[in-house]
Amino acid sequence: MSGNITFTMIKPTAISKGYTGKIIDQVIRGGFRIKAMKYTRLSKKEAQRFYAVHKERPFYESLTTFMSSGPIVAAILEKQNAVQAYRDYIGATNPEEAEEGTIRKLYGTSIEANAVHGSDSDENALVESGFFFSERERY
Repeated sequence: MSGNITFTMIKPTAISKGYTGKIIDQVIRGGFRIKAMKYTRLSKKEAQRFYAVHKERPFYESLTTFMSSGPIVAAILEKQNAVQAYRDYIGATNPEEAEEGTIRKLYGTSIEANAVHGSDSDENALVESGFFFSERERY
């Protein structure tokens, strides 16, 4: 059964380019309800913990360096079948391959700096949400 929450982060490059408000607006227009949100910055160690699932991958070091390079916006989103709906909505990981009008097509600059993170499973949505938000911070 599909869950009704997913987790997202607006990545450092999208924030530094001034896309935060546009991305949040597009998320809301896509029918997603924001359950929790915060503007924060990951330390290198926090980025390494968050992306530990990719530790053996060749991009792990550059990914964790990038994700700790500037502020991010973390959010829990709600919608029916949220994980798949959001992944479809943001587009392919590579912005060059993403469909027109998707967040990654509009605001991503590379595979790594693809504007937003989106959970890849209901289980990871719960884990990732718990990394950033206590139950008290969710509405």
